[in-house]
Amino acid sequence: MPAKQARSLHRPLQTKTGWEMFRDLLVVLFAMAAGFTASGLVANTYRLFAGKPENPVAKTAYLAVMVVAGPNVLFENAASSVRAKSCSRVAFFLAACVTAYWSFAIGLFILDLAIAWR
Repeated sequence: MPAKQARSLHRPLQTKTGWEMFRDLLVVLFAMAAGFTASGLVANTYRLFAGKPENPVAKTAYLAVMVVAGPNVLFENAASSVRAKSCSRVAFFLAACVTAYWSFAIGLFILDLAIAWR
């Protein structure tokens, strides 16, 4: 008796149309924008209500906030370093790439929550 082969539930990549790939690109860009927006909101809200973390509880809260606020803070620091000419354009580009990927991860989490609550 011949062994059965598993069949794929997804279409192969070769058959994706241009519009489907464009839609996927839009989802990626939307996730990055949503993540960076959430990062900015959290970072600026934290700056409004919290001062410098001085005790262990405040330092722990700061680290927890930086998980979400990190892309905004990283990009802001990198941009100010480039303006002050204290870092190279390559370092700025790498910081921007890390910021984009980090924002994308946060945005995917936000989109996942939005779909789950829908």
